[in-house]
Amino acid sequence: MKNSKIPCISELSLNRPEVVRWRERMTLLEPYSDTVIVLPCSMKKPYSQSKSHTLFKKYTKGLQEVILTSPFGICPREMEKTYPIHSYDASTTGDWSDEEIKIAGKCLKDYVQDRKVIAHVSGGYKKACEEVLDNVVYTCCDENTRSQDSLNRLKEEVKKSDKINYKQHKIHDLRSIARYQFNSLNADKLIPENTQTHGKFNTRIMSDKKQLATLHFETGLYTLNLAGGEILKEEKINRVFINFDLKTSTLFTPGIDQADKNIIPNDEVVIIKDDEVIGVGKSMMNGEELVKANKGIGVKIRHQIK
Repeated sequence: MKNSKIPCISELSLNRPEVVRWRERMTLLEPYSDTVIVLPCSMKKPYSQSKSHTLFKKYTKGLQEVILTSPFGICPREMEKTYPIHSYDASTTGDWSDEEIKIAGKCLKDYVQDRKVIAHVSGGYKKACEEVLDNVVYTCCDENTRSQDSLNRLKEEVKKSDKINYKQHKIHDLRSIARYQFNSLNADKLIPENTQTHGKFNTRIMSDKKQLATLHFETGLYTLNLAGGEILKEEKINRVFINFDLKTSTLFTPGIDQADKNIIPNDEVVIIKDDEVIGVGKSMMNGEELVKANKGIGVKIRHQIK
């Protein structure tokens, strides 16, 4: 998957398929702490590399951060390196339309529910918070989130909240990405409690000395190993069924009997024969096309049983 920039320069961007899909899947995610810090977005992606977020992160450790952004609505901090949120260009003036405020506000409310919120925002970001939040403290002074007075207020509010330890936080973050990518709460099973991670660039997801998946630096998404495919098979996620032995690293559509209907192009899928996982790879089509197409590559296989 190439990460070309996604221009989001008008209200029409609110209805782009990848943007709508992002907002829909954000409803599967939840904060890891009882207090949530709301922050404005930045032009630079990922956000944490911007000057403003470099400042904010000094004061927010141990609490869930969520970034308000249009047209995507929200971006929990752990999702900031994930496609497509890390690949869009949009204005960050904070001068939002009524529709942008309404959509971002709804996404935020669905995410934080009744948790306490520390909102370190101004402009349209603040309006979105005011539309939907009750249990909220605003910490921005004089419309300047980077002023020392504002940062001091943020620091004082964060001190009042219970922090979460790093291990819980890390497992939560990895599961958030899995929930988003596989569009299911059951994708948590791909990240067991005893998960270990290895690698600085691409991150290998390990459990009981087996590699389940790899989290890729470029896309912020997982590719499956066979052991991870076993888990997704049991959870009935992204399955493709065939009735013959794989001979090559390409699965053509004429050999596919069934496929889960919610599969979309570029999804990681599990290839199953006789109720056994025999391969994992990347789908080239949606679930319906995989079954109905008379020709073409259905799945590019990454790993298979030899």
